[in-house]
Amino acid sequence: MTVTATGHSYVDIESGARLDVWYPPEGIEPKRTCLAEQLGLTRGEIITTTIEDLDQPPTDSADAYLRLHLLSRRTVAPNSINVEGIFGHLANVAWTSAGPVPAERLDQLRAAAGGEGHTLIVRGVDKFPHMADYVVPPGVRIADATRVRLGAHLAEGTTVMHEGFVNFNAGTLGPAMVEGRISQGVVVGANSDVGGGASIMGTLSGGGKDKISIGEHCLLGANAGLGISLGDGCTVAAGVYITAGTIVTLPNGEQVKARELSGRPGLLYLQNSATGVVEVRESDPSRWGGINEALHSNQ
Repeated sequence: MTVTATGHSYVDIESGARLDVWYPPEGIEPKRTCLAEQLGLTRGEIITTTIEDLDQPPTDSADAYLRLHLLSRRTVAPNSINVEGIFGHLANVAWTSAGPVPAERLDQLRAAAGGEGHTLIVRGVDKFPHMADYVVPPGVRIADATRVRLGAHLAEGTTVMHEGFVNFNAGTLGPAMVEGRISQGVVVGANSDVGGGASIMGTLSGGGKDKISIGEHCLLGANAGLGISLGDGCTVAAGVYITAGTIVTLPNGEQVKARELSGRPGLLYLQNSATGVVEVRESDPSRWGGINEALHSNQ
């Protein structure tokens, strides 16, 4: 699959480092300006990028940004394109109210902007910008846009609440409630709920290589954690953390490691309040009615 797009890029004047690229939808002129550019710290330029093969790793920052746009525009699904080594192609940028600048030039921008009567607000220092500054896919709500990275994939009907977080190359495949953390590489199926404070293991920072997924009509309870995949119709009770090595007691009393149950549908994971033992039972779908359809009609 060959992809070509034209975008607008900010470049640091002093080092020549490419800070970002915005690839607008077809029919919209790639045109921006910011205070950092007006103050002579950055320059804007139009760039056309072609990726010959999305199965090959990114080759530079413009290539990397195009892949992140493709994910957030839902042109491609998480884990369907190669993003290996993407960190090495992205500059560490201070994302400010005056535009992006290299992190080491933040004080210079602050002084220059102050001289123009502008009080600088720093919204983050990171290699990834916030998705909503570049792409807002239709039919979603994001309560705090600073908590969704460019490259997140949010399906129509997704709501990300204030404490929800979605990393790049991860996200939802249908209407979903996100009140916890969706880490890199993780996908959540339609009509599932990631509860407040819940966490799902990704593959970055020394994590494993297995991609974790949550099926459809699942509930990951508040402050729960997940290191295995869930099939459709599963529930993890609030506060229960299931890693691949967690010893789980089956309904017949047999004990297995949780990895042996990874991906199986219709299971309820809970912790026995008397013994502390993690148990698994057959889930009763009638006990959880799924996400609120009216709440996730985000038109």
